[in-house]
Amino acid sequence: MTPDSSTVIATALLTSSGFARVALTAPNERLREAAAAELAHKIIAALEGSEKPSDPRQMTLPL
Repeated sequence: MTPDSSTVIATALLTSSGFARVALTAPNERLREAAAAELAHKIIAALEGSEKPSDPRQMTLPL
């Protein structure tokens, strides 16, 4: 892992879906596992450089 990898991972975590970030703390084991799998896929895609850029036409909703 290179020093830049931590930045890539942090960005992948921060840009992942709200579901994945919130569901990590869910009391339901199935939801936690699904969220962890989604985050893992997002991080791997970011490290490999195969992550699709977000559509600029997609409206962001405040949390």
